[in-house]
This record gives sequence, C-alpha cells and structure tokens, in this order.
Amino acid sequence: MGREITLGLIAIGLSVFGAFMISRFGYRLRLIDKPNIRSSHSHETPKGGGIGIAAAFLVTAVVLDMPIVFWLPIGVMAALSLCGDRVEISPKLRLPVQLFLMGILVFGAGVGIAHNFTRILIALFWILFIVGTANFFNFMDGINGIAGISGMVGFGLLAFATYRSQHEIGLLAICMALACVGFLPFNLPRARVFMGDVGSIALGGVFAGLVYLVSRSVLDFLCMAAFLFPFYADELTTMIVRLRAGENLTKAHRSHIYQLLANERKIPHWKISVSYGFFQLLIGLNVILCKTWGVGAVITVLAFWFVVFFVGSGYVRNARKK
Repeated sequence: MGREITLGLIAIGLSVFGAFMISRFGYRLRLIDKPNIRSSHSHETPKGGGIGIAAAFLVTAVVLDMPIVFWLPIGVMAALSLCGDRVEISPKLRLPVQLFLMGILVFGAGVGIAHNFTRILIALFWILFIVGTANFFNFMDGINGIAGISGMVGFGLLAFATYRSQHEIGLLAICMALACVGFLPFNLPRARVFMGDVGSIALGGVFAGLVYLVSRSVLDFLCMAAFLFPFYADELTTMIVRLRAGENLTKAHRSHIYQLLANERKIPHWKISVSYGFFQLLIGLNVILCKTWGVGAVITVLAFWFVVFFVGSGYVRNARKK
C-alpha cells in the first residue's frame, strides 16, 4: 500500500507542479492560447499545463515497470504535442508520426509482428483506435474542466475494472486519474492555464493504450472504451454533421455539443463539464453492471445511450438554427 500512496502523491505533485509552472511562465515560454472566432474563451491564457500529467504518466509507468514500447511512444507523442502547443504543426505531419508511434506500441506491446491478414487488420484497428482516441480527447478539450473531469472519471472507471485482475495497469489508471485531479484547480472554474495538446493527447493516448493492453475480447473492448463514451459520442455525431455539410474535418470549429452549449446557450463551462462527467459515470456503471450478460447486452446499452445523445444533440443543433 505504501508504494500505491507514494505513486499517487507523485502523480498529483507532478501534475500540480506542471500546471503551476506553465501558469507562471507560459508567456515567457511562448505557450499562449490566443482567442479566435473558433475559441470558447475570450482572454489569452497559458497553455501546455498538461505537461505535468504527461510527466506523471512517464514516471509512474517506469516505476511500475511497464514495457518501454508502451510508455515511450506515448511520451514521444506527448513531446511532439508540446511542440505543437508552441508552434503550429500541420496535421499532414502530425498524423503520420502519431500513426507510426502507435504502430510501435501495438506491435511491440501486444500483437507482435503480424503473421496473417487478419492479425494485420486487428493491428490496424488498434492503431487507429489509439490515435483516434488521442485526437478525440484533444478535440474535446475546449472548455474549462471538461478534459480533466472526463480524464478523472474515465481512468477512475478503468482502475475500478482492472485493479484486482491487472494490478499494475489499475494502479497506473489510478495515478492518471489523480493527475487529472491535480490539474483541475488550475482550470476550473476559472482557467489560469489550459491543458494544451501535450496533456489532452497524452490522456487520450494513455487511456486507449491501456484499453488495448487489458482487452482480451470484444466484450472487454466495448466495456473499457465505453468509459469515455460522451467524448466518442460528441465527436462522432459532430463529424457526421460536418461531413454532411461538406466541411473540412481538419479545420478548427465550434460545432461540438459542449461548444454549442457554452457559446450559444451561454451555460457556464463548469456546469457543462460536470454534466459530461456525470453522464460518463452513469454509462460506465451501466456497462460494468451489464458486462456479465454478454456482448449483446452491452451493445444494447451503448446503442440506447447513443440514441439518447444523438436525439439530445439534434435538439441543441436545431435550437441553434432558430
């Protein structure tokens, strides 16, 4: 228990230290978020405060003796994202590098060198899932507290589901949840610092990477991935709307439901972020309870909640047009 407490304190401490240092010296380091017409904020704010979260991941992963092919690619991806917080990096460069790094993770930490077409397809799925989740988390980090709360809840659920059966992974998930807790006071209710790409990309990459490591079946995957359900639902429904409108998906926008609620409805950021967290917790607990009934039950539950979200999002979007 002593090691667990120590690692938890280290995770919180590194997160707090990183957020504090960027909040103080972000301007000198040129880590500044400047508002534009796509932003949900109106003031210049230091960004990159999630560097402490990325550091917490690397330190705890090394101490827990996680495979280097797991933590090093994610660490490099986070470092690239920190550079992106300072200087704009084109998606044409960023995305191939992310795919390459997560290919190292998937082939190194799990499937090995694929021997047949089926294994290659499975490996490609996991690579796309991890890269997609990392970027989804980044896209959803647009208002105060939403990334920190969702990270806290998602990793908390992951820890609850794995701590007994896969102790080291569960402990790493606890440390990530605590790192999110350490960051939140700097970002909620008023943002003294933003998480930045370094934090959100790291959180998404670690979450999806852990799902990859613990999933032994389709049922495992569905349950673990569902712990981040609101982010996937908001991002996927928004992508559908934007594709139908002929928009470029690589361009910045304010079309997510959380953005419409914050910008058009003028709902305080903290209320939206907390609501997403409660919704996420509710679905996560639903899935945990239904897991013993099998894949069909879990798919039914997720389909029901996706329809609920889709209908609700349609109401928000239609109200915006009136």
